[in-house]
Amino acid sequence: MKMQEIPLQFSLRKMLMLLSVLCCASLPTALFADEIPSTGAGAQSLPLWQAIALGLIEGATEFLPVSSTGHLLIFGRWLGNESSADSKEAADALAICIQIGAILAVVLLYFHRLKQIVSGLLGGDRDGRRLAINLVVAFVPAAVCGLLFGKLIKQQLFGIRPVTIAMFVGGLIILAIPRTKSGDELAGTGEMHDLKWWKALLIGTMQCLALWPGFSRSLATILGCRLAGLRMAAAVEFSFLLGLITLSAATAKEGIDHGSKIIEIFGVTSPAVALIVAFVAAMLSVRFMVGLLNRFGLAPFGYYRILLAVLCLLLW
Repeated sequence: MKMQEIPLQFSLRKMLMLLSVLCCASLPTALFADEIPSTGAGAQSLPLWQAIALGLIEGATEFLPVSSTGHLLIFGRWLGNESSADSKEAADALAICIQIGAILAVVLLYFHRLKQIVSGLLGGDRDGRRLAINLVVAFVPAAVCGLLFGKLIKQQLFGIRPVTIAMFVGGLIILAIPRTKSGDELAGTGEMHDLKWWKALLIGTMQCLALWPGFSRSLATILGCRLAGLRMAAAVEFSFLLGLITLSAATAKEGIDHGSKIIEIFGVTSPAVALIVAFVAAMLSVRFMVGLLNRFGLAPFGYYRILLAVLCLLLW
């Protein structure tokens, strides 16, 4: 079964508007900082090239089933950003907070769908209202698990070894998925407006796997959508929209808890550059992902994850 291209609306005016918002509020964590250092060693600890690289990695991998957080933690380990407890705390928080760029990319690319959801909440679109309810239902399991076990997860799983294991396990799961004669994994024909609330809950339960850094939120939710019977295009779109809620909540919490530490260690300019680069990279990545899934399914990502995990084990 061939996947139809996801309808994406794009205009230069919208992109410029969102870039303006991103520039003005590119690091909302600053709002929660007690003090913003304008100079000092901490503000110089993230060179511009590293900020650009972090933004590219985040934007390019956020919506691919390969784990953006895992890639950022691996890159941070390679850079040596874990040289102290404070540096590790700031690096881990920054790996989550620069998701703002990817969030705004989804807002732009799926603006038409967001308008449908708003219309549904206002009583004007039945499918939009059902989609909004299903997104909230799917968000709840990860939100509850994150609140209950968030501190334990950061203490035990935000390290190179757990991330590498998660990369490897996720790759094995992808390659173990049975395929149809056409090569499609977990074939389904359902659309988002056909989704029942209990199936949305199943997708949300699957998303809890993404609390393990390196597993991938996109992989978990796409697999959940496919198990719920959605066709690939619908599964990818639902994953993107659910990510808009989940990533926003995670980023807001991380900003409140560790925003001042990010600014103290990395300053303001470099993280802001990382967010803007992540925004642009995420927009390009969505198009790339849709085309790749249409042609090859999830299998290439499985091989990539295993190869990366083996490389990390050899290096560390």
